[in-house]
Amino acid sequence: MSVQGWTFLIVGITFALYIGIAIWSRAGSTKEFYVAGGGVPPIANGMATAADWMSAASFISMAGLISFAGYDGSVYLMGWTGGYVLLALLLAPYLRKFGKFTVPDFVGDRYYSHTARLVAVVCAIFVSFTYVAGQMRGVGVVFSRFLEVDINLGVGIGMLLVFFYAVLGGMKGITYTQVAQYVVLIFAYMVPAIFISMMLTGHFFPQLGFGATLVDDNGGASVYLLDKLNQLHTELGFAEYTSGAKSKLDVFFITAALMVGTAGLPHVIVRFYTVPRVKDARVSAGWALVFIGILYTTAPAVAAFARTNLIQTVNETPYASAGGEKSIPEWFKKWENTDLIAWVDKNGDGKVQYRGGVPFDGKPAFTADRGPAGQRMLSNAPSANANELYIDRDIMVLANPEIARLPAWIIALVAAGALAAALSTAAGLLLVVSTSISHDLLKRTLMPDITEKRELMAARFAAAAAVILAGYFGINPPGFVAQVVAFAFGLAAASFFPAIMLGIFSKRANREGVVTGMVVGIAFTMAYIIYFKFMGGTPAQYWLGISPEGIGTVGMLLNFAVAVTISRFTPPPPEEISHMVENIRIPKGAGSASSH
Repeated sequence: MSVQGWTFLIVGITFALYIGIAIWSRAGSTKEFYVAGGGVPPIANGMATAADWMSAASFISMAGLISFAGYDGSVYLMGWTGGYVLLALLLAPYLRKFGKFTVPDFVGDRYYSHTARLVAVVCAIFVSFTYVAGQMRGVGVVFSRFLEVDINLGVGIGMLLVFFYAVLGGMKGITYTQVAQYVVLIFAYMVPAIFISMMLTGHFFPQLGFGATLVDDNGGASVYLLDKLNQLHTELGFAEYTSGAKSKLDVFFITAALMVGTAGLPHVIVRFYTVPRVKDARVSAGWALVFIGILYTTAPAVAAFARTNLIQTVNETPYASAGGEKSIPEWFKKWENTDLIAWVDKNGDGKVQYRGGVPFDGKPAFTADRGPAGQRMLSNAPSANANELYIDRDIMVLANPEIARLPAWIIALVAAGALAAALSTAAGLLLVVSTSISHDLLKRTLMPDITEKRELMAARFAAAAAVILAGYFGINPPGFVAQVVAFAFGLAAASFFPAIMLGIFSKRANREGVVTGMVVGIAFTMAYIIYFKFMGGTPAQYWLGISPEGIGTVGMLLNFAVAVTISRFTPPPPEEISHMVENIRIPKGAGSASSH
């Protein structure tokens, strides 16, 4: 069976499973729609949290970024794993003890202000839409290659599926769907990694293969995988794979932004409201860390395997040749049709020269014509350097099994896993948008007398509108999947993290200080990202060399400084708020999540 046939079969089976679970677990009340009734078992919640957490950025893009950036890509591993530990140990149990549905709920009640709640709603919606743009782009990339449909149509198919089980099942449907999606995505990630590790190093565990010697390399000589990569990079004009180009300050700020951004992500925090007790929140956080660690410890190996195979397979290979001689493999031409890989023959030798440097003036602009070797033609003039190859980082994990010539069913399995990762996180994010509008904005602010039935209907309408807008961002993404997600983490770091930390650990923090801090933090971070990503700012203009991916840390520090300073010069919170803070910090007991 062909790759496309296997893809239709495996993706079709998984989609049918997700839809069946959504129908089985349909939400019948706001409590089930918002927090799955508060009765999810810890191990199931741990799997759902892992699926919610490991988005398209983790599955598709993280290893791709590491594959190209080498050492510098480690910021994503350090930031995202460290951030989850921070969330699980420092914040989740306390927020679960508070016993509400959403982060805006916590902010509004802790800071005794509808204005604070409204600011938190706006921040939650903005962060969620920035994040969901990356997921929808991932869905489009998968569909455009493996089902060979237009990338925009692929995004539309993903929108319909998310619409079905997010709008119908709410958090209850999403939770049990995410359990299935975790199983699919981790199986799809590990199977090709194990196969390739065995092929390249002889080790069953990719984590061990990452630091091992290559099998029969250089006539049987013992050459370590990373040494081989460094050698290939140096010969082809790239920086050494194990050396870093980013400044230490930028690495620190990006890592910190990803860490504290994790701790402020509303779609992950709400998962800890779906278990019965505070103890269960801690246990499910531990299980989630185990499930997340399986993929995150494998990603560096996948990146190194993919990079090694890519260079050895593509470089100096003729695009087309007669007489059965070696030529560019079929996977290259398939991906070329998605506009995510491109080659221009600068020296006319018919071979793909993969060298250090930017291959084109901007991204490749394809035409309908074909070149002398059958390659896709480009309308933009090539750059002056020797590099003839452009590769979108987001294809590396998806193309890895094809590059390694693994069986068609494994290639299709990876496509199903990528879709599971993207759709699970997209559903969680869209639910955050839905609950922020229906519960925090309508029920708690604008229409306090709304009935539960109308509130549930409003939640579903809000989810439907969010799906449509998310589809637009998927079709018009502002960057690579992991880059877009990094921006979302920066915005979460600059807005929610200080408000949550001060709300739990400071009795003196008040509404005036925290609301102002949130506005200043997210406004500064947004302005910096927009200027450098959409208004022509250049890396030479970075403030202290800090990139847009790391500026959320500065926004967070500004937020803290403004919030603490203003809180000290304005009236303290009411006495009942101080008692609330004390009660949140008591480790014993917990109230159940409620809708009022």
